[in-house]
Amino acid sequence: MGMMDGKVALVTGAGRGVGRGIALDLARAGAAVVVNDLGVALDGSGADEGSPAEQVAAEIVAMGGRAVANHDSVAEWAGGCAMVKTAIDHFGRIDAVVNNAGNLRDVLFHKMTPDDFDAVLAVHLRGSFHTSRAAAPYFKEQASGAFVHMTSTSGLVGNMGQANYAAAKLGIVGLSKSIALDMQRFNVRSNAVAPFAWTRMVSSIPNETPEQQKRVEGLKKLVAEKIAPFVVALCADEGARVTGQIFGVRNNEIYLFSQPRPIRTAHTAEGWTPEAIAERVFDQFANDFYPLHRSGDVFTWDPV
Repeated sequence: MGMMDGKVALVTGAGRGVGRGIALDLARAGAAVVVNDLGVALDGSGADEGSPAEQVAAEIVAMGGRAVANHDSVAEWAGGCAMVKTAIDHFGRIDAVVNNAGNLRDVLFHKMTPDDFDAVLAVHLRGSFHTSRAAAPYFKEQASGAFVHMTSTSGLVGNMGQANYAAAKLGIVGLSKSIALDMQRFNVRSNAVAPFAWTRMVSSIPNETPEQQKRVEGLKKLVAEKIAPFVVALCADEGARVTGQIFGVRNNEIYLFSQPRPIRTAHTAEGWTPEAIAERVFDQFANDFYPLHRSGDVFTWDPV
């Protein structure tokens, strides 16, 4: 008996990398899987040769599992609804939604266009909403279900040239927490996971300077398939008590991230003026200000 026997999962962006590993591991655990992938270029344009979704679905069937490919776009409300309907039509139910689909349009903020910004939010943030909202009525009716949304340390910590991506990924954290709060009464849980993995998307980062090259060599050690076991555990009944959390997975390391809470306070009986704030509050808080760290400044050790 697998942890996901009798359950049905939708995995978006499942044709390659992290999503592919998750789809395969869910199938190995007994789930029927809707394998969604557009099969487009990294920036969302054009179409790749063949069908990555069909290939992964075929892999699952070949190993004795159940799967169906889906090519709808998470960026469209109709696409999210169609993916969930595919699960219902083919397998009769849906128990887990893994929002993994992504794209990149990295550029420094002062050069970023509205289209660069909107295109990334459409896939990551609105896409996570579309599929989750489409599945929510089914989860409510059956009084069970699991959402897993992919966030990133680009939003949780920071990285250069990714204002669009960071905004979307931190927005997903807020979306996940809100879903967890709104749907806990129906035994539905929602969590966010920051995956550390060398994938097609990560391989697009610059590697021109010695510093960038060193970072890339470290990233190449991160195995995409290592994310999948944790996602399966979150989707299984054994993860039913885990909700509203932010996790990270980095090879054999699993992190639980903090969430924003007040760490210092300042008050005055007389009320604040701008001058008093500048004179007293900024200096009082200065020792606890967060530096402008990037993800690599925080995760400085080699992956285990």
